[in-house]
Amino acid sequence: MERRATASDHDAVVGIERAAGELFREIGMREIADDEPIGAADFAAFVERDGAWVWEVDDRPVGYLLVEVLDDAAHVEQLSVDPVSGRRGIGTALLDVAAQWARERGLSALSLITFRDVPWNAGFYARRGFRILTAQECGPELVARLRREAEHGLDRWPRVPMRRDLA
Repeated sequence: MERRATASDHDAVVGIERAAGELFREIGMREIADDEPIGAADFAAFVERDGAWVWEVDDRPVGYLLVEVLDDAAHVEQLSVDPVSGRRGIGTALLDVAAQWARERGLSALSLITFRDVPWNAGFYARRGFRILTAQECGPELVARLRREAEHGLDRWPRVPMRRDLA
């Protein structure tokens, strides 16, 4: 079940991220697997802005979600599930949490940036109603985020911005 994250969840989130990162190693994306998870201060900032949740199984976090506002949409900054708990609907349920968060703030869409060719990334989101945005459809904050990611080398593998309009 989901609950709002607290700053004390940081260690669990790091563990989830590292476990999820191992899937990237298996498909030749070692640099992604080795990337450092979110730092404690950055995670605490999401917590303070009410944009962080964990999903627990048996009182243990197995997934997490970070959301913020970019270009008048609820932007899913990070969604990760420990592979041991994967394929049980946790990621989809956390997207529902993000959608509810967006609606509570009067936002009409979810956005995110993900790897185009990684099956559990763009394909996962497409099956949940997200569509790839054209460059012309991206707002200035999303464009800036894409540029920042490219500066950090994430564009080595095709990345795509995606959006899901909310009813």
